[in-house]
Amino acid sequence: MRDCISKTFLILNSSFLILLFSCSVNKQISKQANAILLKDTAISTGHIGISIYEPATGKYWYNYNASHYFIPASNTKLFTLYAGMKYLGDSLVGLRYKDLEDTIIIYPTADPTLLHPDFLRQPVFDLLASKRYFNFRSQYFTDKLGKGWAWNDYQEQYMTQRSEFPIYGNLIRIYISNSGYKTIPKNIYVNDKSIEKYSDSLGYTAFRDWKENRILLLSGSSSYAKNGVLKIPIDAGIYDMPRFLMDTLHNNLVFGGNEDFKNNDPRLSIIHSQPTDSLFKPMMHRSDNFFAEQTLLMASNEHLGYMSDEAIIDTILKSDLKDIPQRPKWVDGSGLSRYNLFTPQSFVYVLNKMKNEFGLERLKVILPTGNEGTLKNYYVKETGFIYAKTGTLSNNCALSGFLVTKKGKLLIFSILANNYITGAAPVRRAAERFLENIREKN
Repeated sequence: MRDCISKTFLILNSSFLILLFSCSVNKQISKQANAILLKDTAISTGHIGISIYEPATGKYWYNYNASHYFIPASNTKLFTLYAGMKYLGDSLVGLRYKDLEDTIIIYPTADPTLLHPDFLRQPVFDLLASKRYFNFRSQYFTDKLGKGWAWNDYQEQYMTQRSEFPIYGNLIRIYISNSGYKTIPKNIYVNDKSIEKYSDSLGYTAFRDWKENRILLLSGSSSYAKNGVLKIPIDAGIYDMPRFLMDTLHNNLVFGGNEDFKNNDPRLSIIHSQPTDSLFKPMMHRSDNFFAEQTLLMASNEHLGYMSDEAIIDTILKSDLKDIPQRPKWVDGSGLSRYNLFTPQSFVYVLNKMKNEFGLERLKVILPTGNEGTLKNYYVKETGFIYAKTGTLSNNCALSGFLVTKKGKLLIFSILANNYITGAAPVRRAAERFLENIREKN
């Protein structure tokens, strides 16, 4: 009897101490949030949501507007990363194909690494180069731009178009020197009639037609620097992309044919292109919108057998992420769309789920830490305690990830700020002070 009373006392006492700690830490963080974030002159002009969670105890340390919806910008890529890690395996499917001696029938997989300058090893290209003919079977994917993207940004490198069969990173590159210019892909029409003489000391800019890969090249701007290169998104038409490849391979191209397979038919051969994490790391470190969009299309292709961001998003939310605290409005892979709406708690949820399913050590490689990638010049006093994804659109700023305190406690956090009227820098600095303070005091 005495033992039972003692055990009961210990349990009650432990529960009381945990409750006391929870109240204490919540009060401490609330005080710091008020002083550093909520009363910040930049943040106070808009809205902010904060969630801090300790996975070891399953307890929230602090919530402020944590179930409210915000535009997350590139924090959306965390959900895309989950989709990619869940369905793309340890290496990307570069191509599905049927080999017919001197001809190869190819079925695109949305792999963005084909002839991308970041990837020196090109097994898909090597396979195609060994054939005289290639027969291209299109999925007729036509959603080149995502829902809610700013149409007047179509010439900006950060808004590279999506496609079923990307090549060269879906960017036209114009290399300029004193002797003239060259383009990759090669068969791009460039109107340079206004330029009398090329020079490394001059600046250049390029304009692409809305629906054609025709470039107007002008001098006298600062868009091109010495030894630099102009980059402008390709108009990723269904038939344009394989034609670019044909001109590189110097072999013959045929569209369609009588023998059609579904894109994920098991009778087709598969060639893998790159390790998946070699794509995910730059996607998160430099917040690569193109890689993110193609990752979502690849996940759809592998899981559903066709490319549809809308279908794979709906499928994931109804299955793998069905327990999410607040169902997000998720519309693209990159976060370029202002139609996206997520809560801080939804980011805490998906980060915790990725940690449990794929391991924290793998995520530490994929996500940038202090003074790396999009966290460059932030959290520079000491690195290796924060691993996080930034998000930025005009008047919208986000940061979600993992934080290790001085006492070795692992926390998952999300800070989403919207509708402030300053630039992003003061909001980021305030979040930096807040998170460093939590690390120091816990």
